[in-house]
Amino acid sequence: MAPPSDAVPVAALRRTAIDLVIDRPPPAALQPNIGALLTDVHRRMRRRFERRARQTGLPITRQQARVLLCIARNEGDSQASVATMLDIEPIALVRALDRLHEERLVERRPHPTDRRVWTLWMTPLAWPVVNHILAINEEVRADACAGLTPSARTALLGTLNHMKANLAIEEESAGEAV
Repeated sequence: MAPPSDAVPVAALRRTAIDLVIDRPPPAALQPNIGALLTDVHRRMRRRFERRARQTGLPITRQQARVLLCIARNEGDSQASVATMLDIEPIALVRALDRLHEERLVERRPHPTDRRVWTLWMTPLAWPVVNHILAINEEVRADACAGLTPSARTALLGTLNHMKANLAIEEESAGEAV
């Protein structure tokens, strides 16, 4: 005997019942959002930097380049201060510094008033490497922003800085490191 024409398959009823019990988000909520897009852009820019660094013979890793640029901007700061600025564990910074020191790009000097603290300084050999890093960074940014007008680039930077400031305020009020 054939089922009546208005019969609904049992599997369809089960799916509907499950959907009613489980609070599923709407499909639009599952689409990539700003956080996912920022992460994807960062990952792709990082890979582009690493590829260009290999192609052009940069003698250090991307993480070491990040440390070197931070020291270049903040010469004389302590290792602890640089680790905080980079949001990395002190031991991870020490490993990067050891490699940069081996390459004779960074010097550790004792703090003038606290013998437990080391300050970080660039060597003359570091500045050509910094210029190389900056050139690669500029290439990667140019690739990422290709087709954007100067005003669109300015607006993008302004928006990202605004978002960063919003999140920093919340972290500061929660007592977290910024």
